Order: sequence, then C-alpha cells, then structure tokens
Amino acid sequence: MTLQEQLDVFSNLSSVVADMNYLVPMVERPRNYTFDPPPGIPRSNAEHEAHAVAIRDARPLADKVSLDANGFALVRHRSDVKDFFDDEEVRRIYYPEVERLVREATGADRVHIFDHTTRRRVPDAETQADAPRQPVRRVHIDHTARSGPQRVRDLLPDEAVELLKGRVQVINLWRPIKGPLLDSPLAVCDATSIVLDDLVPSDLVYPHRVGETYSVKFNPAHRWYYVPQMRTDEALLLKCCDTSTGVPARYTPHSAFTDPTAPIDAPPRESIEVRTLVFHRS
Repeated sequence: MTLQEQLDVFSNLSSVVADMNYLVPMVERPRNYTFDPPPGIPRSNAEHEAHAVAIRDARPLADKVSLDANGFALVRHRSDVKDFFDDEEVRRIYYPEVERLVREATGADRVHIFDHTTRRRVPDAETQADAPRQPVRRVHIDHTARSGPQRVRDLLPDEAVELLKGRVQVINLWRPIKGPLLDSPLAVCDATSIVLDDLVPSDLVYPHRVGETYSVKFNPAHRWYYVPQMRTDEALLLKCCDTSTGVPARYTPHSAFTDPTAPIDAPPRESIEVRTLVFHRS
C-alpha cells in the first residue's frame, strides 16, 4: 500500500482515545534505575507528559502489517504452557515455541532467546517492595541502534564478531496470560510513522551494567494500534531494533495504556514478553 492508502485505512479503523505518556524534552540524558538508587538520587531524572491519541484496532490489518513494513505483527498461537509464572516451565516449553514462531515469522537462520518477563498489575505496586513487574506506561523502545548489537557482544561474546556481519534484530513476543485482556492493553506505534528525532537514547541502569533504551518525544504523526480484548491464543511480535537500513521499520515504540472502554472491575492484566536476538546470514 502507498502511504496515502495506509492513512486512509488507518482513519477508517475503529479506535479509542487514550493518554500516552511521552518524554518531556530535556537537556540532560534521560536515566532510569532498575533498583533503588543511592540516597539523594531520583529513580528517574525524566519527566513525561500525557498526550491524548487515537489508538486503532489492529485486527482488521492483521494480514496487511508486518515486522519489516510496520515493526509489529499479530499472530495466532496457542501455547502448551499451563503456568506462565513457572519460570522452569516457560523455559522448557515456551522458549521452543517462541523460537519456532519467530523463525517462521522472520525467515531467520537463528533465534536466541535471552530473557522473559511476566507482569501482573497490582494496585499501589510502587509502595510494595515485593510487587510483581508492572505494565510500563510510558512510550519507549527496549533497545537502540547501539544497545541491540551490544546485547550480542554481551550474551554471545565468542560468536559476536561473526554474527554481527549479518543482519541482527531484537524482536519481542508479547501475549496476555489471561483473556480476553481488558486492563492495561499494549499499544504499538507503526514504526514508519516515527522519525529519528523522536527517539532519545536513555540510560537504563542495572546493578552491574548500564543498558540503553529509546525514550520517545511526542509527534502527532504517530499511528497507534492495539488488539481489543486480546485473547490468549493471540500474540504480538514487536521489533525493537534492526541493523538493516534497507527496511522501512527498524524501531517500534510501545506502551501500556488505560482503555477508557474497559469495565471498572476488569481483571488486572497478566502478561508475558519474551525477548529474542534474531540472526540472518545476509
């Protein structure tokens, strides 16, 4: 489709209007700690502001969008995992499922799964020391042009030089654990609706290393999508980074959001995301 055809289709999709939290432009480099920082240092030096945006239903486009053309894809997949909060079961059953799914979706020569995160939304999580990981309610991208290749060097040091001669992608697979999902759905931004100036390299500080993510500045041209009442046999593939400069979509912003149409007693979101390094020889 041409860009105008895409815009025409986009404008005719059903949508909700909801707030997306974007980075407030700043002079300092944004920084977020993943743990309690030293005394006197804030957990984050970044400020975010809410912008009301239209978030369109992605289902009618499921056969038209793709990772390389848009930065995301909706796939059907029923997992054999019984308990996604059992890390051993996830690694034993889900990792091979995800590897096959990502390989089929990308045509990759190799897929290396390097971690997964489960999330369960709970009220007042910020006041609880042992709270589970929460949905992230700010627009971001997990990796950057620098940190994507660096993950290869960190995780596969003996093979990194050779692997980085080919095309490397960082692709996440995200799905709800319980469905239909009503609370805190995931929204994805069409990667071709952003410009590089929207993306701000930001430090993500761990106890033993400093990663780099992209924070995102507001741009009214951004085109947002979600999957209403997403089922457990549906999953979103999300491209966070791609070393190829020959494809339209390389970096895909995303964020959880509050769906204004969700009932007040909607069950809290439970979800899992698996992060993969995807390798192509050419």
